[in-house]
Amino acid sequence: MEIILYLAVALIAIAFTVLVVFLSKTLKALSATLNNVAGTLEGLEKQVQGITLETTQLLHKTNALAEDIQEKSEKLNTVVSAVQGVGSSLQNFNDSVQKVAASVGTNLEKNQDKINQVVQWSNVAMDVWNKWKIKKEVREQQKYPTI
Repeated sequence: MEIILYLAVALIAIAFTVLVVFLSKTLKALSATLNNVAGTLEGLEKQVQGITLETTQLLHKTNALAEDIQEKSEKLNTVVSAVQGVGSSLQNFNDSVQKVAASVGTNLEKNQDKINQVVQWSNVAMDVWNKWKIKKEVREQQKYPTI
């Protein structure tokens, strides 16, 4: 019976040794895997730092661009207001011109008879002038006849 006890203890020792050997190999493989994971995480951390730096720079540029756009928008609002003022002035001028044109048209209609008389008298005066001029030329030719 003692022998069975020794054999059982020997079998337990061998099984424990085999277990320790396989457990050691598994832990070494796990250690290598964890080292690879640690290296990958370090690379990932460096990339995240680079992305963070680029994101910060991009945010600063975006803020500067937003400020520039805000300033230009305010300047453009000033220009739009000035153009609006010019448009209002032109509209007022146009209204004034239309009123003057309407007034002139009304006065022309009221004074149409007088205008017609002036035109007729002007035509009569021009006819008299032309006849007088022709008579004068005829007298000049009679004084100095051409050969």
